[in-house]
Amino acid sequence: MADGSVYEKWFCVADLAGLPGLPGTERGIHMRAERDAWSRRDREHGKGWEYAFSSLPAAAQAAILLRSRPAIDRITPAAPSSDAIASAWHRFERAKKKLRDVAAMRLQAIETVDALCRNGTPLMVAREHVARRLAEAGGKGCSAPNIARWQKAIAHAAPADHLALLLPHYSGRIDTAQIDPEAWQLFKADYLRLEAPTASSCYERLKRISLGKAWALPSLKTLQRRIKRELPRAVITLARQGDEALMRSFPAQERDRTMFRALDAVNADGHRWDLRVRFPDGTEGRPCILGWQDLYSGKLLAWRLGDHENSDMVRLSFGDMCRGYGVPGAVWLDNGRAFASKWMTGGTPNRYRFKVREDDPTGLITSLVGATNVHWVTPYHGQAKPIERMWRDLCEAIAKHPAFSGAYVGNNPTNKPANYGSRVIAWADFESVVTSEIHAHNARLGRRTKVCAGRSFDQVFTDSFQQITVRKVSEEQLRLLLLATEAVTASSIDGSVRLAGNRYWTEALSEYAGRKVVLRVDPYHLQGSAHVYALDGSYIAEAQCVANVGFADVNAAREHARGRKQYKRAAKDMLAAERLMDAAEVAAQIPSMEPPRSPDAAVIAPVFGLHGKKPAASQEQPAATGTNGPTKLDLLMFEQAKRQKENSF
Repeated sequence: MADGSVYEKWFCVADLAGLPGLPGTERGIHMRAERDAWSRRDREHGKGWEYAFSSLPAAAQAAILLRSRPAIDRITPAAPSSDAIASAWHRFERAKKKLRDVAAMRLQAIETVDALCRNGTPLMVAREHVARRLAEAGGKGCSAPNIARWQKAIAHAAPADHLALLLPHYSGRIDTAQIDPEAWQLFKADYLRLEAPTASSCYERLKRISLGKAWALPSLKTLQRRIKRELPRAVITLARQGDEALMRSFPAQERDRTMFRALDAVNADGHRWDLRVRFPDGTEGRPCILGWQDLYSGKLLAWRLGDHENSDMVRLSFGDMCRGYGVPGAVWLDNGRAFASKWMTGGTPNRYRFKVREDDPTGLITSLVGATNVHWVTPYHGQAKPIERMWRDLCEAIAKHPAFSGAYVGNNPTNKPANYGSRVIAWADFESVVTSEIHAHNARLGRRTKVCAGRSFDQVFTDSFQQITVRKVSEEQLRLLLLATEAVTASSIDGSVRLAGNRYWTEALSEYAGRKVVLRVDPYHLQGSAHVYALDGSYIAEAQCVANVGFADVNAAREHARGRKQYKRAAKDMLAAERLMDAAEVAAQIPSMEPPRSPDAAVIAPVFGLHGKKPAASQEQPAATGTNGPTKLDLLMFEQAKRQKENSF
């Protein structure tokens, strides 16, 4: 409106009726126009006359100019030409909307006065007309002298700086009530506590303390305003809510995961379910899950369930991921005991858990991924581990699943449902529901992440996975790295081995009957198979678990007998292939042996005293007979034969 375009406009009777200084009816407008000889023309659209703006009375022109107020946003400040202009715009940017509206009203008044003056209205008359109209519209401080001062304030400034220069300089009352410094310190010490007492309770205690002191306490509102004015919000948050609340008040870092591709990076974490289940060993408690999530797509790639988070779950779930998809490029972990153990991440320089020694073995994850690709993050920090966000979704989908009604225990001791402890879920049912819900979580459409853009985690991962080079681990490597090791003694009868109440056997174990062997088994699937190694580390065979059967199970007995017959027949066939001769043929070829010739003695010594007198028999002792023992001759002959035999050797 300051550009003068309004002066060339034409107004119909409906636009002019009721303006200041003009009649309120169409007939009255036409009579006034005839009397004052207004410039007129035919309407462009419709019948009747249109009257020129310049022909209207000054009061009507002022009202038309004040109908629309200029928008502040359309007034762009020019580059500051002096310190005063820069300071004015700085004040304008920091001012509240109420003061900005006052500046806009002043600028509108000045522009209206200038427009009236350019149309022939005297300056003082124009100021009076504008001031009267603004006062009628509710404007404060609108008078002819004030308009004159506003014009003077912007007389030598560029039009682009008028708005900033017209901003009021008053800022309201800034004085505050005085308070004794000791009382102020007492109030702050009481208020700024982790117990977070209310301001009113702190004020009541302060009043009780001030009874014996000459303190003039201000009102509670005054103290609250001073707390908010003098103490930063971060200080109040730290004092009354703690470190974690202060961390949450700091804006989180937004990490862009579009830089990755499928399996470039994964993160892992464990979570304890708010459910009560019965474990396979018969005990009851809250189960735990440990999962690996792809950072690019958000898909949960592998997981294991157990009674608590441990290194076995880390090892086996990592093996499931490597077996199903491949070795990831990098991993993000927290330094929990299960992840930071030397068997998992040994050799990582910044493990910051347990005592790091130079002779520590290289961990499973470190050996496959690389020491420089293992990254440690802050525990319970969702910005660093997106899998934390996924657990929150699965808590709602799994812990509160209809199949688990009555087994939900709440996420804290004070959030127990009314049916707490009314049911315990069987382990097999729990595994089935968890597996189904995780697959549904991965397949759900409408994901709003930047990578998914409405697709599911499965779709995003599959599209990217088909375009990358995957590092695969052989089954031999997985057996060596992923399965728990136990040394057991094979049965001396059939070579079978036993572990945790399970019996394993294969034909190759017959050769190791009674000897120690090493078993590598999945501790969570002991009823499957076991890989058997010799003590020197050489691989023997895969032994299947031999399940116990019922005493009266005829079918199982029949199958066992059939297997035993096949084993016996195979052994007989191998024996027949190896034994081409029978025992008689072997005996016929054994040569007969002749007795050896007695050697001649070098010197023969005579034996004396063989014919000596025999002693007389006493009356008490009966005469010697052949049945009473050997004679002296017999003894001498036996002694001589013994010497000859010794000399022969």
